[in-house]
Amino acid sequence: MAILKEFMKDVQVISPDATLQEAAKKMRAGNFGMLPVGENDKMIGSISDRDIAIRAVAEGKPCNTKIRDVMTPGIVWAYEESSLAEGVRLMSEHQVRRLPVVNSAKRLVGIVAIGDLAVESSEFEVMGETLSEISEPA
Repeated sequence: MAILKEFMKDVQVISPDATLQEAAKKMRAGNFGMLPVGENDKMIGSISDRDIAIRAVAEGKPCNTKIRDVMTPGIVWAYEESSLAEGVRLMSEHQVRRLPVVNSAKRLVGIVAIGDLAVESSEFEVMGETLSEISEPA
């Protein structure tokens, strides 16, 4: 049985006091669409390219807007030893395309994206229907 640790990629964290422009630059440099937001050694939310587009650009907010003003508060995560099925279940249940992964000490160690699962997982055919439901409206 596959575990999330096998599929995770490196992850970066950004401060809620960083700006949207800083977040966008990090996303561009790392070629990813979401950053966990961390404060006082805890994940407090996330900022995605969609958050920037919908909650900032579409609302006319300047690029120096603080992340805390447009981020999605709260964050769902999984343990690195969790099964692939558990990760997919969490992504589907919470309608998220990216899932931060923590170790047993609850330290952020990586991130799993739906695209990584689709490309790399031999179990994808079995879970394909569940994965496709992630983007469907609730």
